[in-house]
Amino acid sequence: MKLLVFAHVPPPHHGQSYMVKLMLDSFGGDRRGGETADAPNDFGIECYHVNARFSKSLEDIGEFQGTKILLVFFYSLQAIWCRFRYGVENFYYVPAPGKKVALYRDWLVMLLCRPFFKHVILHWHAAGLGKWLETSAQMNSRVATYRLFHPVDLSIVLSKNVVADAEKLLSRRICIVNYGIPDPCPDFVESVLPRRKARFVARRKWLNGEIPDSSELSRAGDDPQLIKVLYLAHCMKEKGLFDTLAAVALANADLLRTNSPVRLHLTVAGEFVNPADQIGFRKRIEQPDLQIGSGGAAKSCVTYLGFVSGERKWNAFSNSDCFCFPTYYHAESFGLVAVEAMAFGLPVVTTRWRSLPEMFPSNYPGLVSIHSPDEVAAALIKLVAQETGESLRENFLNRFTVERHLGKLAEALHSVETAEPTSALQPAAQNP
Repeated sequence: MKLLVFAHVPPPHHGQSYMVKLMLDSFGGDRRGGETADAPNDFGIECYHVNARFSKSLEDIGEFQGTKILLVFFYSLQAIWCRFRYGVENFYYVPAPGKKVALYRDWLVMLLCRPFFKHVILHWHAAGLGKWLETSAQMNSRVATYRLFHPVDLSIVLSKNVVADAEKLLSRRICIVNYGIPDPCPDFVESVLPRRKARFVARRKWLNGEIPDSSELSRAGDDPQLIKVLYLAHCMKEKGLFDTLAAVALANADLLRTNSPVRLHLTVAGEFVNPADQIGFRKRIEQPDLQIGSGGAAKSCVTYLGFVSGERKWNAFSNSDCFCFPTYYHAESFGLVAVEAMAFGLPVVTTRWRSLPEMFPSNYPGLVSIHSPDEVAAALIKLVAQETGESLRENFLNRFTVERHLGKLAEALHSVETAEPTSALQPAAQNP
């Protein structure tokens, strides 16, 4: 199967660009040339990549710039050239969420490229377009979108919760394929779990009003009385950054009120998308309720790392006790960072937003309402006293490995050439 991949890879760095790169690398790279042109590929898919990068940074995404119009024509011409040069009949595209500028770009790409390809495949990495079209877009925008997109041969969605976007465009076939990633912590049992469990034992005793013995404290490592909470995502209000700050402040106030020796320390990792959020963050962490101690001994309970990758990212996950991600981002579809946290066996506090509840075991206690710092605070204290994270690590291994993801993705892609069109969800791809 030959596949024209019209999508960008990092930079900018975010879940969508990372997953596109993972797919390309796993399917043998770009067959147009270079060192990866003849890379081994066990999935029977040849990718011809048009690196359709319209934004240089996170701040540029979805914003109007005149050069982006020229880039649409430039990238579309590349795609059409590949269609005839390599005989590629399948067009893979990542549609935008509900945002005017991005939608207009999608219209233009479909208008230019669609007539030249036999099959159109949409991979819905972002969510919210269907609802936005019905509630915020004008009638002519809805009509233009439906005419230029449907009927789509295949829509690949990340969960049952976001199927509605694909259904709006009357896809002939819809397949659910969860994200999956390479195991970032294959030595979890040896390198992370012993210290995590030791800290859990000491922490639970303190929270229950007991005192850990000296042997328990020695195994718990440095600062066992600090619950190390990690927020790792784009630093945005909608991604839950400020709700996390408020929750940590509320949790520490509650612990102080009960004379508990335990306190929360928050590590924030990620890039700011807009300057206003960065300014607000700096001002917020200077407030008294985010300080530990009193008088001249007071110090901030928040550390900002900036963008992290490689070893710094590994350390951020492995040295933490809990992961907090109370997102309500309008385009959130899956929450890849939550999968990464599971891989490190971290207890996760997150929202009942979009696909997130589907990712966790039934009745998972770390799910909270959006815009609810008080619920986040309560969940943080409750979860770190009853969850070591081992069950979430097992959940990752059973459901979100890269091998499982790629197998389901390849099966879905091949279905446009091997199966009769249908609007029903495919059973093989529905399984969690």
